[in-house]
Amino acid sequence: MTNSPIADLSYRNYDGPLMGTSMRWWVIAKSTMKAAFKKKSMWVAMSFSAWYYLAMIFVLYFVNQASQAAVPRPGQPSQMAAYLSRVIWKDQFVTGFSYGQIMYLVIALIIGAGAIANDNRANALLVYLSKPCTKTDYLFGKWFGVFLPLFLVMLIPSTVFYAYGALSFRTEGFIYEDPFLFPKVVFSFALGAALFSSLVIGFSSLFKQGRIAGATLAGLYFISYFFSTLMHVTFLISEERMRRHPGTGHLANQASGMMSYVSVDGLNIGMAKAILHTDGSIPFGLVGNQPMVPHPSFFIVVILLGVCATSLFVAWTRIRAVEVIG
Repeated sequence: MTNSPIADLSYRNYDGPLMGTSMRWWVIAKSTMKAAFKKKSMWVAMSFSAWYYLAMIFVLYFVNQASQAAVPRPGQPSQMAAYLSRVIWKDQFVTGFSYGQIMYLVIALIIGAGAIANDNRANALLVYLSKPCTKTDYLFGKWFGVFLPLFLVMLIPSTVFYAYGALSFRTEGFIYEDPFLFPKVVFSFALGAALFSSLVIGFSSLFKQGRIAGATLAGLYFISYFFSTLMHVTFLISEERMRRHPGTGHLANQASGMMSYVSVDGLNIGMAKAILHTDGSIPFGLVGNQPMVPHPSFFIVVILLGVCATSLFVAWTRIRAVEVIG
């Protein structure tokens, strides 16, 4: 070997520590996550995605300070008590999740747009699949490497907000409103991260350049977003018409309301509403009579999982195994 002009780059002479075959996917996932956590743009996007939680904490603090400074009136609740009576805590997580959708898309593209596309361009699949690594190991490793950072990005700000609410407003009903609120939030965000991760991995497998894969997914996102926004406006118009003329347009109103969930972000928002069993409310606990789109049935979770499975199946078919003839 010392006299050979070609170095032996195979793994057969490796004598270091060995891991079980069940953890082959983890090596790929760890490599993907390591690259993701080093990207400053991901952390910047996370800070923008958390703006509603930070703003809500500031509003709660400001109202509390103003309430303490005001002179209490006999027989009337304080400003803080009056404000908290309008705040539905679980809706704050739905609203924060809703306002963070575009940033979640950006983070998914930063982490995963080139996850498979760049390997396709470099013909790295020839290396991956010529090793003792199956298509399933490769696909699950790439998917989990995108899913976990994105899930953490979603979960960290909401956990901070939950801790603030639980410590500051426990006696005002924060915990007693729904004792299982936090597990439901975690489950909702896990499904949301799974949807974005599956879509970005599926689109990444179709191209040889991460930028093209990202642009295609972003195009699908915004086209569906404009459609769902149009359906939401139609719902508001129908709701106003029903107020003026009761008993008319009920079916059209229901249809436009459900169609507002036919988009990437609409699917996520509808899923969160279904799990938390809420229609949502006006942000920041403001006073108003704006109608809310009713939450869909739990079947929307099945639809979301179906989209995830379809995206991963597309990626699985695009990963070409290589037969090595010895």
